[in-house]
Amino acid sequence: MALLQKTLFSASRAVVRSHFQRPALPAIIHSFSRLSSSMAPKLKDPSLFKQDVCYVNGEWVKSKSGKTFEVHDPATGALIGTCPEFDTQDTESAIEAAEEAFDKFRHFTGRERSKLLRKWYDLMVENADDLAALITWENGKPMADAKGEVAYAANFFEWFSEEAPRIYGDTIPSSTPGNRVFTIKEPVGVCGLITPWNFPAAMITRKVGPALAVGCSVVCKAPSETPYTPLAIAELAHRAGIPKGVVNVITALHNTPEIGQVLTTNPVVRKISFTGSTPVGKLLMKQCSGTLKKLSLELGGNAPFIVFDDADVDLAVAGAIASKFRSSGQTCVCANRIFVQRGIYDEFAAKFTAQARDFRVGNGFDGGITHGPLIHHRAIDKVEEHVRDAENKGAKVVLGGHKLPDLGPNFYQPTVLTGMTTDMAMAHEETFGPVAGLFPFGTEEEVVRIANATPVGLAGYFFSRDLQRVHRVAEHLEVGMVGVNTGLISDPASPFGGVKESGFGREGSLYGTGEYQITKMITYGGMGEPLQR
Repeated sequence: MALLQKTLFSASRAVVRSHFQRPALPAIIHSFSRLSSSMAPKLKDPSLFKQDVCYVNGEWVKSKSGKTFEVHDPATGALIGTCPEFDTQDTESAIEAAEEAFDKFRHFTGRERSKLLRKWYDLMVENADDLAALITWENGKPMADAKGEVAYAANFFEWFSEEAPRIYGDTIPSSTPGNRVFTIKEPVGVCGLITPWNFPAAMITRKVGPALAVGCSVVCKAPSETPYTPLAIAELAHRAGIPKGVVNVITALHNTPEIGQVLTTNPVVRKISFTGSTPVGKLLMKQCSGTLKKLSLELGGNAPFIVFDDADVDLAVAGAIASKFRSSGQTCVCANRIFVQRGIYDEFAAKFTAQARDFRVGNGFDGGITHGPLIHHRAIDKVEEHVRDAENKGAKVVLGGHKLPDLGPNFYQPTVLTGMTTDMAMAHEETFGPVAGLFPFGTEEEVVRIANATPVGLAGYFFSRDLQRVHRVAEHLEVGMVGVNTGLISDPASPFGGVKESGFGREGSLYGTGEYQITKMITYGGMGEPLQR
């Protein structure tokens, strides 16, 4: 945990950079040599880069059809490589392997599973530089952010290696004198895991860690945008001695819908965990209804970030910078609507804009870069649409506001808009990009009402030094997670998840294992006899 905290702190320092002298505005566009940026990173262990193979039943296999799909560098558009286009038949084979492995793995002791997860953690730490390079290459985030993600991801294996030996049941006093009642926790079975591209390492480990800790086996569908990081983690699972079939990692692009259909309808799969958009989550839930699978859904957000006039403004600015611009705004818990009370609105806006002006945009492999590209053209088009919509409805662009085609196809300026109103698209839709819209507000009741006026409820943040207000607002925000006087809330020790249409279930923390377990009740009758003479 100390490693995680140190790395996240360093990453946030690199993002905020408030202690450095601010460069002129043009420094926000940092031009570098395309030649060096488009070249493949040199890995210390090239065998971690897995092309044209998936990990099934302890072996590296191609798709049965021989088909592949291309993966491109979001910074340059250059081809990174190809991955197998798995289909229904390939996926069924992975499920069969996981089913066979589960029958054996479920009987491992908690201590045995703990040692396997700990070894996997150790290997991730040993190979952190290569994993970070793969993340930057296929996702685009700067190396400092990528290294922070690797530390965060590895810590889920460490956390759940410590939870594995501590799976407890309960003894329950019975209403019938002669009965004795107790419960045991059992693994739910084969789990289908579907993960997103924005945290290609952490979203894998946050799901696989608890599943293995309790004795489940998994079939993980890696994101088509960022498949190489999950495949490298699968290679480390192999080296850690995870039994064959316990962990299976598969890839697809065009066949993604049919793979989702197989995972959600196959009766062998007893649990689905998905992180992604709300519409896809609803579709998966509908598909799971035929077999009544256990579900965990971590879906879209529209996080409010509220700054009251009694807040420490400098602390709030730092928190807003870290929350809004982390991974170029491409996280589900990013501040999406920044509400600032009118008494400090101008001061906050000036300081926030000044810090955002420090950012340096470019290829994540280049030195001094704080922000990389967005993941693809659809993402950058949505950001542009939101900025133009706000501008047309009266918002003022005080920083940025445009694409950066000279850097590459998917770069966008870190952008700050003032004078935001609730009729703008950014008030109702998740931007998922480096755009901060500042909304003025008057009263506590008003801002909480506006913050809750959304069908989703993943994360929310607010800054205040009034203790009564802290409890009052935290209890009234309709979200699954609240950050008070901080813009960073992710931690393996903390339960992660939302309410309303942001989904259900919790990942990480002591609650994380329960999502992969069933509670079995056992009752003994005829136990109330007196001692025998």
